[in-house]
Amino acid sequence: MILITGANGQLGTELCHLLDERNEEYVAVDVAEMDITKADKVEAVFAQVQPSLVYHCAAFTAVDAAEDEGKELNYAINVLGTENIAKACAKYHSTLVYISTDYVFDGQKPIGEEWQETDLPNPKTEYGRTKRLGEEIVEKYISQFYTIRTAWVFGNYGKNFVFTMQALAEKHPRLTVVNDQHGRPTWTRTLAEFMTYLAENQKEFGYYHLSNDAKEDTTWYDFALEILKDTAVEVVPVDSSQFPAKAKRPLNSTMSLEKAKATGFRIPTWQDALKEFYRQAEK
Repeated sequence: MILITGANGQLGTELCHLLDERNEEYVAVDVAEMDITKADKVEAVFAQVQPSLVYHCAAFTAVDAAEDEGKELNYAINVLGTENIAKACAKYHSTLVYISTDYVFDGQKPIGEEWQETDLPNPKTEYGRTKRLGEEIVEKYISQFYTIRTAWVFGNYGKNFVFTMQALAEKHPRLTVVNDQHGRPTWTRTLAEFMTYLAENQKEFGYYHLSNDAKEDTTWYDFALEILKDTAVEVVPVDSSQFPAKAKRPLNSTMSLEKAKATGFRIPTWQDALKEFYRQAEK
């Protein structure tokens, strides 16, 4: 049986829809059904479900809140919660698919170079620190795991950059977007498909990087231009100093996709993914 944590979140919801389309059986839980920060709650669900495969999508992702008012909750969910899940997976011999982030790196690699799975993590934010601790915990307790680092996630089922840009465009004729932070967008559908691809095809366990592909270097400004290309809104590039934030944003989030591609998984460009995202949203 498959168990999905964080099933009401942006990625968890996408994953549930994907498995529904394939008529696959699974048990989907969120905090109401299984509070991952409580070991006894996790044990109770695992004892009942007896999962052979766990997609661990539950996470605290409010990167700015994690620096202060959300610091304790960030640690409880991303570290203690992941530890409870990892220990339960070890006990019940479950394969674990754990979702991590580019924030485990310091973002300081020269623009044009890509982060490799083997690069040394050096998180500069509380969010990145707890996600890295989660990675280490997964490695500590289980050997049958896929840790997938991703970045710039967008999808149909939660707050994200695409919806933010669309909402702002309805109210403002001119928008400013940073052009000195580099990376690649990731559609939740592509990520969900990669998660299931690794598990179902029993690919080599370990770390993988996954975003949508790109023919050339991408910034948030480039992403915004593509999102709003059919509108009359003017999009103006600015540097990160125009948007001060509690959590330091990585200047380079671009991760290598070579290991993911070597599995045989086909990764669409983020432009094609965005078009398909729009097409599905219109249904």
